[in-house]
Amino acid sequence: MNRLGGKVAVITGGAAGMGRIQSELYASEGAQVAVVDVNEQEGRATADAIRASGGVANYWKLDVSDESEVEIVVSDIAKRFGAINVLVNNAGVTGADKPTHEIDERDLDLVLSVDVKGVFFMTKHCIPYFKQAGGGAIVNFASIYGLVGSQELTPYHAAKGAVVALTKQDAVTYGPSNIRVNAVAPGTILTPLVKELGSRGPDGLDGYTKLMGAKHPLGRVGTPEEVAAATLFLASEEASFITGAVLPVDGGYTAQ
Repeated sequence: MNRLGGKVAVITGGAAGMGRIQSELYASEGAQVAVVDVNEQEGRATADAIRASGGVANYWKLDVSDESEVEIVVSDIAKRFGAINVLVNNAGVTGADKPTHEIDERDLDLVLSVDVKGVFFMTKHCIPYFKQAGGGAIVNFASIYGLVGSQELTPYHAAKGAVVALTKQDAVTYGPSNIRVNAVAPGTILTPLVKELGSRGPDGLDGYTKLMGAKHPLGRVGTPEEVAAATLFLASEEASFITGAVLPVDGGYTAQ
């Protein structure tokens, strides 16, 4: 298929894990992909792999929490490809696993700087290019932890709740400019990071996936490919009348 043919897609955190899968998927669907990540080695490897498969991609090193860097890189991407049509705000960190009364300012700022300010800055500096192009699509990464509470990762909950609110705000603000803003809210997804963390438990990765899978009505955890397919739909013209939506990709977790 060619669901993103003629589009330029910027994917933050695009070098590895969920980001790499999306970068490769978007390129296979016809997009010219800007792989944006702090990890230069993996970022270049992802762009190289896309080009080796016949796609179009370039890598830019970027810390999304630094607005001055964001402005420079976004401008350079637009100059390189001639436009920006899609932004996937995938970059994020989970941060400290502590309750509110144990969180210090540094713990909180670490997560908010990437997960909230990064989304804000990337959106801010891509919007003018979307307007030049006559519209565009933004897909933000929220989480089920932006929709419900849990016993862990307090700063991450706060950050993803902010992403949900920002998604709706920007959808209303920029809808008249034909700019759609949506988000996905993944449940437990077996990314490389989650696999590594799960394997540290007393029952290993198998025990972790059974434990977490039981919390989802479908009885299993999700795959990065399933989340990537959802973001691709929201980025494509198939979702042309969808904006301000937060799509759970969670095996029914938040339906309970």
